[in-house]
Amino acid sequence: MTTVPRFWREIPQRYNLIGTKCKVCGRVYFPPREVCPYCRRKSLENMEKIKLSGKGTLYSYTIIHTPPSKFEGQAPYAVGIVELEEGPRITSQIVDCELDKIKIGMKVEAVFRKIQEDGDTGAIYYGFKFKPVENESER
Repeated sequence: MTTVPRFWREIPQRYNLIGTKCKVCGRVYFPPREVCPYCRRKSLENMEKIKLSGKGTLYSYTIIHTPPSKFEGQAPYAVGIVELEEGPRITSQIVDCELDKIKIGMKVEAVFRKIQEDGDTGAIYYGFKFKPVENESER
């Protein structure tokens, strides 16, 4: 029997930003896709896995004041849409930044952090969040 934490560990894109790139049109996707929705049949057998840089720009965001269950202790917090350098957009929590300092267009980078804990099983779930790039020369 596979445990939930083991199941999460065995999904490569949970711990690496792994996407796919269509060899026909060059579009990049996250999470990975088997078929490009633009090229359709032509993309069968033409999707290659790529590791994404984890660097991007904050496209949009909102502040969560009333969170879902198991996230109450984190509120208020920011959730944003990050447009990666490679093109895909990812919804993620924005961390390591005062909420009033978050700006659309700011440069961000992926960091690996705890997402939540399951009190019933004791399982801790990890994944990617994004933080502001401190210094543009780091990019």
